[in-house]
Amino acid sequence: MIQNFQIRDRRFQLNGGAGSDAIHRDPIYSYAVTELADDSGITGTGFAFTLGEGNDLVCKAAAFYAEQLKGKDIEELMANFGHVFNQFSNQQQFRWLGPHKGVVHLALASVTNACYDLWAKKRGLPLWKLLIDLSPEQIINTLDLSYLEDVLTREQALQLMQDGLTGKQERNDIVLKGYPGYDTSVGWFNYDDEMVRANCKKAIAAGFTAMKLKVGSTDPKRDIRRAHIVREEAGDHCKVMLDANQQWTLPQALSICKELQSMQPYWIEEPTHPDDVLAHKTLADAIAPTKIALGEHVPNRIIFKNYLQTGCAGFMQADAVRLGGVSEFITVSLLCKKYGVPVVPHVGDMGQLHQHLVLFNHISMGHEALFLEHIPHLQKHFIHPAQIVNGVYQTPEVPGSSCDLKN
Repeated sequence: MIQNFQIRDRRFQLNGGAGSDAIHRDPIYSYAVTELADDSGITGTGFAFTLGEGNDLVCKAAAFYAEQLKGKDIEELMANFGHVFNQFSNQQQFRWLGPHKGVVHLALASVTNACYDLWAKKRGLPLWKLLIDLSPEQIINTLDLSYLEDVLTREQALQLMQDGLTGKQERNDIVLKGYPGYDTSVGWFNYDDEMVRANCKKAIAAGFTAMKLKVGSTDPKRDIRRAHIVREEAGDHCKVMLDANQQWTLPQALSICKELQSMQPYWIEEPTHPDDVLAHKTLADAIAPTKIALGEHVPNRIIFKNYLQTGCAGFMQADAVRLGGVSEFITVSLLCKKYGVPVVPHVGDMGQLHQHLVLFNHISMGHEALFLEHIPHLQKHFIHPAQIVNGVYQTPEVPGSSCDLKN
């Protein structure tokens, strides 16, 4: 039974330009951390991710949700968590601040993720193992499918999960092989050309076969030059992604993306405002067959639904610390499975939680095991940090979701 909780505002200053992009030039990687303590002495840890200011507001909202979980048994809670999620996300006063986005939804992510961590720890399993062992019905019971009924009913969601049982045993081999990673740290926005070139060499030496460059400069020529530096160092056999972090207007994106196509990007990420679904559709049509990736700043399953309905995204970057936690992440993964779009999570949290979720996506749902973003800058702050060997995430075996932070 959950007896108490603690909310922590954890902020970590980055150095030397790490974490910088075209919009966020001086980020402070921060977590609004929820710790749920039960009567057996186990603590479940979850967090949402921010870039500094406002992290305290997320913490305050998380305390509101966590208070309502006191006295609840974690097994009973998770047996019908979809209903709990629906109630929390539609709390009448907090809903006015969203709905289903912003500070209150980030807070819900923090508390939701703590519930999943506590659940896995109580069962003595790493989160990925807990999830793949659940029956299709048990998975669906943890989800809120409201506002999706026009494209995904409960019956259809259940069928998708049941369809995933075919080939599940064979796909379980990835636990032994590990999940491929890609390196984002080669090309942070504030890095100069020489550092980008040197980092590409390091990434290749470390076994990565895919890497990402931040673009969105005031001078498009800088983006083009740097993109070709990465392609030159990576060679044709490596996948190179470009990430504008929403910097461009649609007219700007139409112009610069066509020029960037010359270096054959695997995708162009967040090219314009994340709420502008139709702009992404216009751009996707204009630059085909180059694909767009998006989702880092898409806050809920309903907007993901709209993107999927337009067919404009080649890759969906659902994030369990931006959405309403693991529950809504799985819901979005089901939507993407229906529409045949790969899920490649955004990893502002260094991959701790998402290394579990991509294994579930692949093993239980049959999503393609493409790769998972790797950002190493907060590794030293975790008790059980994600492990990358030769460019591959090693399967976590410690019970829980790997989100416990050092004091």
